[in-house]
Amino acid sequence: MSDENKLGPPMTELDINTSTGGFYNGFATSVAVPAKIIIAVIVVWAIFWPVQSGAVLNHLNAIILAVFAPWYIWLVAFFIIVCLFLALWPAAGRLKLGLEDEKPEFNNFSWFSMMFGAGIGVGMLTWAVAEPVSHFGSNPQTIMGLATPKSEDNIRYAYEWSFLHWGFSAWACYAICGLSLAFFSYRRGLPLTIRSGLTPLFGQSLAGVLGHVIDVVAVVATILGVAQTLGFGVDQFVAGLSRIGVGGLTNAEGGASTAGIIVALLVIMGLSTLSAMSGVGKGIKWLSNINMGLSIVLLGFFIIFGATWFGFNAMFVGLWDYIIALPGMSFNVFRSDGVEGSEAFLLAQWQGWWPVFYWAWWIAFAPFVGLFLARISRGRTIREFVLGALIVPALMCFVWFAWAGGTAIDLELNGGANGLIFDAANGDKIFAMTEFMLAPISGVLSYGFTVLIVVLLLTFLITSADSAVLIVNTINAAGDEGPKARPHILFWGAALALVVAGLLLSGGTSAIQTAMVIGALPFSVVMALMAVALLKAVYNDTRRVKAGVPTTFDDIEGATGNGLSSGLSTE
Repeated sequence: MSDENKLGPPMTELDINTSTGGFYNGFATSVAVPAKIIIAVIVVWAIFWPVQSGAVLNHLNAIILAVFAPWYIWLVAFFIIVCLFLALWPAAGRLKLGLEDEKPEFNNFSWFSMMFGAGIGVGMLTWAVAEPVSHFGSNPQTIMGLATPKSEDNIRYAYEWSFLHWGFSAWACYAICGLSLAFFSYRRGLPLTIRSGLTPLFGQSLAGVLGHVIDVVAVVATILGVAQTLGFGVDQFVAGLSRIGVGGLTNAEGGASTAGIIVALLVIMGLSTLSAMSGVGKGIKWLSNINMGLSIVLLGFFIIFGATWFGFNAMFVGLWDYIIALPGMSFNVFRSDGVEGSEAFLLAQWQGWWPVFYWAWWIAFAPFVGLFLARISRGRTIREFVLGALIVPALMCFVWFAWAGGTAIDLELNGGANGLIFDAANGDKIFAMTEFMLAPISGVLSYGFTVLIVVLLLTFLITSADSAVLIVNTINAAGDEGPKARPHILFWGAALALVVAGLLLSGGTSAIQTAMVIGALPFSVVMALMAVALLKAVYNDTRRVKAGVPTTFDDIEGATGNGLSSGLSTE
């Protein structure tokens, strides 16, 4: 083999400067301070200039959706391809996310529970009912005249699009980010922070300004992505509290009032901050197990007492339709002809409202979920990680959509709901459906299940919020997973609450959606580079394994002691 083709050990050191004393002891001030300033500016702008901020955000959102729709559509398709390629490539799939003798820290149940709870659990309680119902009324097939809105011939199309938005595409975004972080942190010994995933492309330059910018972008995207989830959750939490008799929290339109937003955020962020102080292995793990257990109870209720056969058909026929249609839906971009009201215009508008918005949301959410997935997946193989993070949570989402959403559609078509569920606000649909099902049988039982849903929603919200606070502090501390000073946990807990409150008060959930889409754009570029860097690193590690060259930081340290290179090059 020629010298040009020889491959030395990989890079295992990235020295990020952190403070050694004072308030920011252990933190990278070049990341923590700019991130706090950016978030503070967003909060002040949204709260004190709500009209101006709403107008500017809406203008930027329109530009991004018009110009970058193809980028978002094709980028997420690329993530799915990369994940499947790594899982199916034998040499790559066997590589472990950690040292060769390491075992997973969490058992499979806790692992799946934490993945589902932090990654998508909150959305299930809003969108498992609301989204199939929405697509049952309108989707590209109804716009093109291929199906009739709110009719039986549109059920299968409604599930194709629902499964697309919450299925493999969503989890591919999380898996790419999580796999990159776990690979470079636990296999290479690099800091558990976003910039480490780009070391095969940029090497030691990531210890400086370039790396700081990448981590700041990740922190801002995380806060805005989680704010989107909490914004939906606050609306639904207030709707649930109103259903169980807590008054004064809704406005004339039935949405959350200012008092409702404040009360909901005080409860959610107060409890989540307490949980964050206890760390992943205690508060978050126990909360995840609790909300998974409650989810199984609620889901079992829909499967047994809801539209059982309808849900069965929706699950398996919908899954088949989704898999067959996935390539086309993943790559197709609807292009507007500029004529308002035309078919092309409406299709492009619909795609901007749904797939493009979702892809931006999942990308903005990816630093948070990805870093969290990496943190709980040490010791697993690449194949195990990809299949576990991509397929199992997606199937859980499909089950929820099939039986919860299917029950709502069946009750409207055949059960005499007469618009009671369809006309409810998105966050209130699951409460309206449960109440309609149980109130004629037992008012006490109906009330009990409403309380169960509110408690389940609260545990999901707390899990998402406290995980986000820990993740943001980990990025700000240059990947240090150790305990953080309470003031920093309290700051990010308060900052997250204020971002949600400020944007909700300035323009409702649409303002949060807009801010999130804007914040996701720069991080989408980072994620594209992470996927390319990961492919390069995994390919080179398979070559090293064949050549007997060390690939883990522990083996490299041992080899360095025997006179081999320390491996400070990029790849």
